[in-house]
Amino acid sequence: MASSFSRWKAGGCLAARIDLTHKVHVLTKKEELDTVRVPGKVVVVLDILFATTTMVAALAHGAREIVPVLDEAAARTCAKEFPEASCVLAGELYAETLPGFAHPAPLSLLAHGVEGKTVVYSTTNGTVAMTQAAGAARVYCGALLNARALCQHIAARHPRETVLIVCSGSGDNFNFEDFYGAGYFVECFLNHATDVSDAAKAALVVYRNAKAPEALLDCRVGRMMVERGLAREVEFACRRDAFPVVPALKQGRLRLVT
Repeated sequence: MASSFSRWKAGGCLAARIDLTHKVHVLTKKEELDTVRVPGKVVVVLDILFATTTMVAALAHGAREIVPVLDEAAARTCAKEFPEASCVLAGELYAETLPGFAHPAPLSLLAHGVEGKTVVYSTTNGTVAMTQAAGAARVYCGALLNARALCQHIAARHPRETVLIVCSGSGDNFNFEDFYGAGYFVECFLNHATDVSDAAKAALVVYRNAKAPEALLDCRVGRMMVERGLAREVEFACRRDAFPVVPALKQGRLRLVT
C-alpha cells in the first residue's frame, strides 16, 4: 500500500489542480484561485471590509463605472485616460489611504462624490482578487449589500455553471468577515441550488451562528477599523440587501448589469 501511495505521489497527483464539481463553492482567500480551473466558472469576489462593499455602494449611488486595478502605479496610469473632472482616484495599501487618493471605505468615498464618475480603485486585496479572477466566464462584485439580488441574477443567467465565491482574505490570510459574507451568499443560493461544497457549508454555519455587526466589529480587520475611527463603515458593510444591484466585470471595468 505504501508503494502504491509513493507511485501516486510521484505521479504528481498531490500537486494536481483541484477540479471543482460542486455547484457552489467557497475559496477562503484569493491565493486559492491558483489551485482551481477558473475558465468556464462564475466568480463572485468578496472583500467585505471594504473593497467590494465600496464598489457596490459607489455603483448603487451613481458611479458610472469602477476600474479595479492591481496597485497605485496602475491606478495613476489608468486615471490619465480620463478627464480629471470625470475620474475619482481611490485606494489604500495595507489599510493606509494612498497619497492624493480618496479614502477607499464606502461612506467616505460616497461623501467624496462619485455620481456620474469613473472610480479608479486600488486596494491591497479586493481589487487584486478581482483582476486575478478575470479569466472566469463571468466575474461579479459581491457584498452583503447586494447578495440576494446577485444570487438571483446568477441563478437566472448561469443555471449550469459552477459558482466560486472568492473571499479576498488579506495577504494570504483567512479573513473572518469575508467568510461570513460568503456564508450569506450560500444562504441565498440555497433557494436555487443545493449542491454546495464543504467549504460553502462551513461558511453557512459561520454566517448562521455569528451576529452582525458585533462579529465583524470584533474580527481582526474590524478591530483595526474601529481603532481608526471607522466603526460606522463596518456597520454600513453589514447591511444586507440594501442595494439590489448587480456589478459585473467586463474588459477590466465594473459596471451594473441592466
